[in-house]
Amino acid sequence: MTQTHTTYLSLGSNLGDRADNLRRAIEQIDASVGTVTMQSPIYETQSWGYSDEDYLNQTIEVETALPPLQLLQTVNSIESQMGRIRSGNGYEARPIDIDILFYDNEILDTPQLVIPHPKIALRRFVLQPTADIAPDFVHPTIGKTIRQLLEECEDTGQCIIHQS
Repeated sequence: MTQTHTTYLSLGSNLGDRADNLRRAIEQIDASVGTVTMQSPIYETQSWGYSDEDYLNQTIEVETALPPLQLLQTVNSIESQMGRIRSGNGYEARPIDIDILFYDNEILDTPQLVIPHPKIALRRFVLQPTADIAPDFVHPTIGKTIRQLLEECEDTGQCIIHQS
């Protein structure tokens, strides 16, 4: 029997039919990464790090047999198939963004991938949906729960549940 790992992925979209982009990404993740076991509500949030169209953000929990670097390659492939172009210019609008937040309780620091995602504690738009599905998950390097990190987060950006 193949061992599975619990991973939390943050999804964001601010180009095109944002809600449909999230839905399609989840379908592709479920087909190629592993079983999507939980989904947070979808939140409308302001762009972070630059000024552009507002985002729809969501966190999902996935049971996967993929090792971390293969997981990264797979989600990057999904992003590319959905029209994401990486210009290398930092923050920019995109039809879909998929970030690996956590992979079990593992800590990984490679040139290609850092787990846990290094900016989780700074981003309300990541913490809020993650707290909806995993409030008691303990960040493996900070040692606080997602709920605690959300309560302490200094990001003042609003997260409003999206009415579809």
